[in-house]
Amino acid sequence: MVRPVSLALVALLVAAGFCGADDASIHQRQKENTDTIREYLERVTRQRAENALAEIKTLDDWKEARPKYRQQLLEMLGLSPYPEKTDLKATITKTVDLDDITVENLHFQSLPGLYVTANFYRPKRVTKPLPTILYVCGHGQVKKDGVSYGNKTHYHYHGVWYARHGYCCLTIDTIQLGEIEGVHHGTHRLGRWWWVSRGYTPAGVEAWNGVRALDYLETRPEVDAKKFGVTGRSGGGAYSWWIAGIDDRPQCIIPVAGITDLENHVIDDCIEGHCDCMFMVNNYGWDFPILAALVAPRPLLLSNSDKDSIFPLDGVVRVHDEVKRIYDLYSAGDKLGLLITEGPHKDTQELRVPGFRWMNRWLKGSNAAITRIADKAFTPEQLKVFKSLPADEKVTTIDERFVPTAKVPRPNSLSEWESQREDLLAKLKERSLRGWPSDPPALGVKTVATKESKGLELQVLEYTSDENLRLPIYVVHGTKRHEPKLLVVTAVDDEGWDKFVQTFGPLFGDAIPEGAEVKTTEKGQKDLQAEIAMMNQQPWAFATIPPRGIGPNGWTTDKREATHLRRRFHLTGKTIDEGRIWDVRRAIQALRSEEEFGKTRLWVQGEGSAAGIALYAGLFEPDVERFDLHRLASSHKDGPYLMQIMEVLDVPQGVALAFPRKVILYDVDESSWDWSKRVAELHDAKRSPLQFRKMPPKAETK
Repeated sequence: MVRPVSLALVALLVAAGFCGADDASIHQRQKENTDTIREYLERVTRQRAENALAEIKTLDDWKEARPKYRQQLLEMLGLSPYPEKTDLKATITKTVDLDDITVENLHFQSLPGLYVTANFYRPKRVTKPLPTILYVCGHGQVKKDGVSYGNKTHYHYHGVWYARHGYCCLTIDTIQLGEIEGVHHGTHRLGRWWWVSRGYTPAGVEAWNGVRALDYLETRPEVDAKKFGVTGRSGGGAYSWWIAGIDDRPQCIIPVAGITDLENHVIDDCIEGHCDCMFMVNNYGWDFPILAALVAPRPLLLSNSDKDSIFPLDGVVRVHDEVKRIYDLYSAGDKLGLLITEGPHKDTQELRVPGFRWMNRWLKGSNAAITRIADKAFTPEQLKVFKSLPADEKVTTIDERFVPTAKVPRPNSLSEWESQREDLLAKLKERSLRGWPSDPPALGVKTVATKESKGLELQVLEYTSDENLRLPIYVVHGTKRHEPKLLVVTAVDDEGWDKFVQTFGPLFGDAIPEGAEVKTTEKGQKDLQAEIAMMNQQPWAFATIPPRGIGPNGWTTDKREATHLRRRFHLTGKTIDEGRIWDVRRAIQALRSEEEFGKTRLWVQGEGSAAGIALYAGLFEPDVERFDLHRLASSHKDGPYLMQIMEVLDVPQGVALAFPRKVILYDVDESSWDWSKRVAELHDAKRSPLQFRKMPPKAETK
């Protein structure tokens, strides 16, 4: 068994003492790398803006494109396939009267166990079906002594106003700040990066709850289901867009401080002020005018304050201007309004009053002046739905179940698998790897350094992975073996990079970043001599690939900044891991373009989080004949994190895609790989392309 250098020199790595490099120089390099990747994201963002609705020239263009865009939105919200509309089990738990209005506290289940708590406001006396508002709440927490009363109680004055003015109004809680407290901040602060692999966003749940709220309203005799309005502010403004984008029943929409464009979010840092409920899993690389256009030609009032720091005015205006093109194609410019008031990100009377007038105009045909303000009339206790929370609730775990994962059937024959394999590869590229450049730049391979030391030679190559993104490759081989017969390509994560530096830093010094700072022990020297002898006896070369964000390409180490950098990738329709897989592919292509490595046998390997990167890179490089994958995660819940990949396949199927090429899994639980083993047996039951091995324990160093 070949034990590749960067993974196998366990004793040496333990023995090596790593002295910190010049912190200032590392800091500076990380800052430059972060600036470079921010510039990359800015270019992608501007491309998204240029492409948004660019193909729409006529009304026929839009009418043809609209169903496609709606389907894409459903997919990006985790609503494709569309969930079954199960029994709502609507239950009224309490009724409260005040003067001329009645409020019913109620709950329904948008899916079994997915409880939605709500207040239904109506005039005390209803003689005919009334125009009805669905009010979706922003992030207004109301909590006392550890008990959540729901953000519906924070915004209840809206329902009071509508009921006093001849409407019914259903105000619903969100999953994060409702009476049952779920989660909106999965990637924002909880590290749930698997949400993107699952295709999950709380935006999808909020959209679905809104759709089911409309279903509930259609059962009420007081409600005119042909005159639905939807509104809300901040998070509720965003949910207004989601609901109206996927459902045509709302006939008047007022998103208040609920939208801006990618430029504001990605370039101007607004994403840092928003939780995940504000964003779809942007697999199709949308900019937000596309979402807004789905509302046309229904009456739409975009409302915002001029000093709103998380929905800046310039982005709101850009969205409005793009959407106006679509309204103009319908000759419906009178149905599109833009309201800008003075103030911060806050629910002000200056925003509310024009909204009331807009609903009156389009749902009641009235332009009468607003003479009574929206004021608070109830206490949170009066509006609470549950005395005790239901034991069967699924709100707190909805991220684990809302989006179905792929159920890939095990093939019964090799021919069945070959057909299935082609389908999975196509879906993988279409759904999860669509962010790869369709027309990549030239590789531009360049040797930037060579150095010999104690029988080993280091070559440092540089290549272009993506536009303006140059990355290094570090190739080590014995000086007596100038014509390698085998090239082992190692994708590394930060841990793997540190091992590489500790191994070869003492030999090659500043030819490797931070290498000159490494010192080794007597035992480390002895182990290294054994490896030097091995590499001069065998015609092998080892190429170490640190992809974007790793090692010498490392970005900021500030946790908050790194979190939102990753979220920026997601919002532009990419993931960092997707980019890293691409980097390794391009590195392989760069090596293959060099005469020395053009015809060698080629293996790929990786350890930990880099094992998945190596796997998926190798899948798409046909010259790779063997995969050595150490501690490969058995589910994409643990990485690599790729757009909606768990709706296509999971890691065991990804491994099977490599067959009939040889795959060796090291230090994994073999029972987790039954699916892969079954397919491997279809290829060759006696000499399976899938093997399992255990690495020897690390040697202790004194």
